[in-house]
Amino acid sequence: MFDKDSVALVTGAATGIGLQTVTAFARAGCRVVLADRDVTRGQQAALSLRDAGHDAAFIRADMAVADDIIALHHQIAVSYGRLDAACNNAGIEGDTAATGDASLDNFDRVIGINLRGVFICMREQIKLMLPRKQGAICNIASVAGLVGFAGLPAYCASKGGVVQLTRAAAIEYAGHGLRVNAVCPGAIQTEMIDRITHKDPATEKQFAALHPMNRMGTAREIADSVVWLCSSQASFITGQALAVDGGMVAR
Repeated sequence: MFDKDSVALVTGAATGIGLQTVTAFARAGCRVVLADRDVTRGQQAALSLRDAGHDAAFIRADMAVADDIIALHHQIAVSYGRLDAACNNAGIEGDTAATGDASLDNFDRVIGINLRGVFICMREQIKLMLPRKQGAICNIASVAGLVGFAGLPAYCASKGGVVQLTRAAAIEYAGHGLRVNAVCPGAIQTEMIDRITHKDPATEKQFAALHPMNRMGTAREIADSVVWLCSSQASFITGQALAVDGGMVAR
């Protein structure tokens, strides 16, 4: 799937989907770079991977800060001289409010991290991948980028934007050896969902019922999808927004 020198970057890698994804890349044989604004949890995650025998490094980066993102990719260029796979996972859900009641501050914050941050990451990743004419980017979007959800206008807009960024870049660089895809998770058992459900069993049951499979997904299921899309096994796939959602958007 990957050669022994391959380098994979995952943003938002300290917890949840990001942590499972960087672990899956490491298990697939990649040298991995974990990026997150949470230094304590990020360093611990990288240490755990190294203790398990993997080549792992942590770099602090806040996806709301353009200079952090640029510095992150510069450090990868200096340290490794290549980037083979990247998963742009870092994101926030923001506040819940109907569009007419939503705050501008919340909209700007969500768009700034979820969409602008992904755009800057993609721009820098493409620069690193183009000289070798190979590489794969997988953006973490959401089913909220494919269908609407009441009370989450900024989040839906940001994830819909990620899907369109993915498609645009895929077309632009398909002839240059680069592939760009997105994974659109349904409700996944992570800290983000816990903040929404407050771990209330009745609320969790309602979220599970949104999926024809009648359960929420796991971070490992998303991670496996990402690694597959970035691997040679998906070599003819680009520009796709893959719903990994237990059948939610098929209804």
